[in-house]
Amino acid sequence: MTTNVDLGMPPVGGSVLLADPRGYCAGVDRAVITVEKALDLYGAPVYVRKQIVHNKHVVNDLAARGAIFVEELGEVPEGATVVFSAHGVSPAVHAEAADRQLKTIDATCPLVTKVHHEAKRFAREGKHILLIGHAGHEEVEGTAGEAPESITLVEHPDDVDGLKFPEDARLSWLSQTTLSVDETMETVRRLREKFPQLEDPPSDDICYATQNRQVAVKEIARDSDLVIVVGSANSSNSVRLVEVALEAGAKASYRIDDISEFDDAWLEGVERVGVTSGASVPDDLVQAVLAYLAEHGHPDADAVRTAEESLTFSLPPELRRDMKAAGV
Repeated sequence: MTTNVDLGMPPVGGSVLLADPRGYCAGVDRAVITVEKALDLYGAPVYVRKQIVHNKHVVNDLAARGAIFVEELGEVPEGATVVFSAHGVSPAVHAEAADRQLKTIDATCPLVTKVHHEAKRFAREGKHILLIGHAGHEEVEGTAGEAPESITLVEHPDDVDGLKFPEDARLSWLSQTTLSVDETMETVRRLREKFPQLEDPPSDDICYATQNRQVAVKEIARDSDLVIVVGSANSSNSVRLVEVALEAGAKASYRIDDISEFDDAWLEGVERVGVTSGASVPDDLVQAVLAYLAEHGHPDADAVRTAEESLTFSLPPELRRDMKAAGV
């Protein structure tokens, strides 16, 4: 069972601290439901470019229902239905889909779309964009594709030292939405020190859910001997949660896809375990971890709540239109 911990006092009682919020965010929920509704409406197969979200269990479940995941559009038969993942795609991908007469449903998270709009606006204004993010990540590739000649990728704070721009260069920064808040702000601080003319985006690009989950894991980590993060290896925000937990004081932290990856040796000498999950993780995977911990001497979980989340996103307009036409 779970109970709530009063955040005004140090957590007491119970051997497990359960982060809240954790798991699915509004963008992930929208993307997964988009594929489910598309399968119901159009029938299988429905193609999905890349993983709809970065969680292998979600992908496997949707594949079992008839979704076919592909790396590139060349694998999709002409005229078929294809869903773009929550991480977004570049204009070149949209153009390729149009050339191949594919029926597209864009499940890009609206918060990622916001970053795309900012990139286009900064480029139109003649500014060079310093994009903070990880090379090869689908979200970064999609954002960079909006203005490839006007974007320089900055992966780490130390990368700032190697950047060279004229003193009168018009510079702005944007970031991948799933990064460590603290590391990103350190990168921005160093960028601003080197380039005082640097312009900020209208609002912080790191999404609310990423920030909320990092705040929550900090809260449980400072009182935990061990923090378990449920999430896939290619989930940027899940990987960041492990880093944040260690920085916040957890003695150890590990990421697991599911309970099958749990190592019993991690529990040796451990009195309190913190548990959380990335933004693309179904809660049944977390519940399995809690059940496993209960069986191994860590019963009951105290829920540590640091924020309330009520944001929801409507389904993609092209899907809503077809559902309405079908009377669904």
